[in-house]
Amino acid sequence: MAFDPVIRSLLDTDLYKFTMWQPMLHRHPQTQALYRFVLRNAPAYPLAELCDEVNAQLDHLCGLFFARDELEYLGSLRFIKPDFVDFLRIFHFQRDFIHAWTDGEHLRIEACGPQVHVMGFEIFVLAIVNELYFRRFDRAAAWAEGRRRLADTIARLRAIGQEPPRAHPFEFFDFGVRRRFARDWQAEVVATLARELPQFFKGTSNVLLARECGLTPIGTMGHEYLQTFQATGVRLRDFQRAALEEWVQEYRGDLGIALTDTVGMDAFLADFDLYFAKLFDGLRHDSGDPVAWGEKALSHYARLRIDPHRKRLVFSDSLDAEKMLSLYRHFGDRVNMGFGIGTKLTNDVGQTPLNIVMKLVEVNGQPVAKLSDAPGKTLSTDETFLAYLRKVFAVR
Repeated sequence: MAFDPVIRSLLDTDLYKFTMWQPMLHRHPQTQALYRFVLRNAPAYPLAELCDEVNAQLDHLCGLFFARDELEYLGSLRFIKPDFVDFLRIFHFQRDFIHAWTDGEHLRIEACGPQVHVMGFEIFVLAIVNELYFRRFDRAAAWAEGRRRLADTIARLRAIGQEPPRAHPFEFFDFGVRRRFARDWQAEVVATLARELPQFFKGTSNVLLARECGLTPIGTMGHEYLQTFQATGVRLRDFQRAALEEWVQEYRGDLGIALTDTVGMDAFLADFDLYFAKLFDGLRHDSGDPVAWGEKALSHYARLRIDPHRKRLVFSDSLDAEKMLSLYRHFGDRVNMGFGIGTKLTNDVGQTPLNIVMKLVEVNGQPVAKLSDAPGKTLSTDETFLAYLRKVFAVR
């Protein structure tokens, strides 16, 4: 078969990779990092079978550069600074920094090197593995089922417009690059939603599709940004405050949604004092009970005497249409909301999606970890460090 590249543009990734990349370049260009690919569920066939194809795709990825018009688009985003665009002008991925190999039936992938050179691999690797994996399934049948399910999702979401209006609008976004069935399928999904539900569908995390479809690119920070500060010289107990402060100094009021579950919501709120609560526009949920999380967030704002109607709660954990609508009906009269939906948009085609991640596991030779509000999402390669992290933040 002729080689068919999965990634054809370096914009075909999540916005938050750029928004985390920029402060790392400005403040921590010397930081070394290790990212590791992890499969969390059982595939239909061993992923080791894809190893040669993955390596060929990585070869192609490392030959890509940003085109002039792509750099102009990034530069048009008011929070992207000119010196970062200049860095991207000469940037390309270094093949020596990423390796894929087999371990029995398992596919192993690691990216290791300067963080500003390896942090961008994550979304591309996940999109590559997903698309190669699903190329072995019946494409026509998957697209037909996907279109049927997408039409059903659109009908369910359109019905919210028939309900009595709430204090705040229903708004959702596509967060589906990493788990998508295929590049072309995500493009169809995003274009269809923009056409059919313009009153509700407000953007996508995919920078390339945002540009092509005239949508708002969506994203702020991910776990890796906060985790990096566990090993950059600040006291471990202070890593969240250090990460949030550097974000504030970098973006000066832009991109004001903070992620809360790097060491759990309770530990986050202990650090999210009046200073940060006023500076950040809102919070993002990514694990644990979303209703309990939202109530904690609103109670926290109430204790700080902050009007929640001027803040936003963003939900992005394993959403589908029914979960979004249920949460909107619960909170829609009390706070601004947003919903980032991924797998159930871009890989809802009748096949079991892969549950894959590529996570930051070491910084400057030291372990880092995430203590999620959902036990299955906790990730660490060092149980001793994980236990210490739990002790420092009093996490059971």
